[in-house]
Amino acid sequence: MDMKLSSQAENILAQINTKTKLGDLRKIAKDIKKDHELALELWSTGKFLPRQLAILIMDNKLLSQDLINKLNNDMQTHPFNERNQLMDWLMANQLTKDKKTTTLIQSWKNSSSSLQRRIYWYYQARLRWTGQTPPENTPDLLSAIETNIAMEEPEVQWAMNFTAGWIGVYEKKYRNRCVALGEKTGLYKGEMVSKGCTPNYLPEFIAIESNKRNI
Repeated sequence: MDMKLSSQAENILAQINTKTKLGDLRKIAKDIKKDHELALELWSTGKFLPRQLAILIMDNKLLSQDLINKLNNDMQTHPFNERNQLMDWLMANQLTKDKKTTTLIQSWKNSSSSLQRRIYWYYQARLRWTGQTPPENTPDLLSAIETNIAMEEPEVQWAMNFTAGWIGVYEKKYRNRCVALGEKTGLYKGEMVSKGCTPNYLPEFIAIESNKRNI
């Protein structure tokens, strides 16, 4: 059953159409600030752009594992790229902003949800690409990637590969191992990327990104 929307939600939805860009959503969100109830109303529409806006105005203090599971299930109604974008957007704009939710992310390594596993790995990559001292779990991560990446779902594979890429860039002692992993899996080899983007194929990714940083 559809939720009856408030006039505020109706007004906001009237501002969103196929020409709306992410920057426009951010402007709308900036005016609203935090409004968890409104966020859930917008989310209930089932539409991609209103759901992206909903994520921006959620209150991360109210994001329990149960609610995340519900959002996760709702994302399954979207095409592959949209559901990955929604989960990544949730991570970037909400889940990494609060200690309680980053603790949840750290518990998702073996989650039954492929989107939550994706975020576990994406978060591990993020801890490294920010250029901070890498956490001490690199040996465990690499072993898990080497063992499981070939069998993982495509959305998780990408994040595992991304993590291995940044380990190879920032932790020189593992660089050859990460390059060898890419050569063995052959993931993303020969993939065409837009101008200015780094290929996902590990030998190329690691060479390009480490050269950029002179490391």
